[in-house]
Amino acid sequence: MTDPQTLRDFHWMLEILQTIDVGLVVIDDEYRIQSWNAFMENHSGRRAHTVKAKNLYDVFPELPKEWFSQKVETVRQLNIRAFTTWEQRPYLVRFRTYHPITSTAEHMYQNSMLYPLMDTKGSVSFVAIVIFDVTDIATSKLALQQANSELARLSRTDALTQLFNRGFWQECLYREMQRSRRHGHTASLIIFDVDHFKPVNDTHGHTVGDEVLRHLGRETRKNVRETDIAGRYGGEEFGVILPETSAAEALVFAERFRKLIASQTIQAEGVELSITLSLGIAEIDENMKQVEEWISAADAALYVSKDEGRNRVTVSSQNR
Repeated sequence: MTDPQTLRDFHWMLEILQTIDVGLVVIDDEYRIQSWNAFMENHSGRRAHTVKAKNLYDVFPELPKEWFSQKVETVRQLNIRAFTTWEQRPYLVRFRTYHPITSTAEHMYQNSMLYPLMDTKGSVSFVAIVIFDVTDIATSKLALQQANSELARLSRTDALTQLFNRGFWQECLYREMQRSRRHGHTASLIIFDVDHFKPVNDTHGHTVGDEVLRHLGRETRKNVRETDIAGRYGGEEFGVILPETSAAEALVFAERFRKLIASQTIQAEGVELSITLSLGIAEIDENMKQVEEWISAADAALYVSKDEGRNRVTVSSQNR
């Protein structure tokens, strides 16, 4: 005869499993559902009696069969637990979040645990799947990561042109010089600025001048390659690092860019104007020991362009 206290304990345990705020599914060795608690009913919209004895993959066809079966069989054969976090996989089964209006998540983020359940003979005939709702934790962490990423982006970005700021751009230039030395690869540096920029500010005001620089930033971002690194060097002066690029190849890009800018019209504050650029190019040289030498070579070429009439490109005398 069964002890009444044992029966009460058993019923209490069932009541706890039904009301606890985690998902509980028990499957047999054929992946047929044997137990399905209230959490699963509430979030799946399926009552326990409608899924009883159904195959888990029929109920959740989106569940990756190969991946999940491998986990279940490991639990079953080794009699160990297995754990999956939302960072490894956002969810085990797709449920909507508790708070669809206030939450930023489109689905419930989940951690999940697989437990081996032994029968009276000591064999693992069943596996319990426990699903934890960790949406609040996940969304908070993702928001923090996004905020940190945005802060990092802002710390290296020039607010006006959206190119890299001088500090970060020079760090990139230093790394490119180190990489070129280490691997024996070439690279070129272009420095350019806006011709007669001061009269633009003096005549039309700094608001128009700022729009000229924003326009130049946009066009620079649109025309450089993904591997190129563009930055605002200071004032109306800009720099572009071109990895794996000779001075002759950089000249082709610079000429095309110079002609493009000269052909465009900028409109700001009711003013319509055009600008031209002067550009200097320096290919990295094995005799250069410091980043400043590379910048000086490109800068000297830029001032040759200025002295010879502006709106032109000059390659450093060191690369001719």
